[in-house]
Amino acid sequence: MAQLKTTLEVTVSNAAAMETELAAAIEAVRQAALTERRCGILITRHGAGKYTVGLSEDVPFGLTWERDAG
Repeated sequence: MAQLKTTLEVTVSNAAAMETELAAAIEAVRQAALTERRCGILITRHGAGKYTVGLSEDVPFGLTWERDAG
């Protein structure tokens, strides 16, 4: 899977923090996606409370996909 440099790691300990932290990461990556205008956002769950949010050439521009790698 092709992955561009813009990837943020998010680690949380509870559901309330997860929603807030993921939303902030998505917004930051969304700004980069708007600049690139060639890829979308992929949110990957790596385990309990561990996520990455990044630009992915596998996701069409304007879309956000989720996957569970754990």
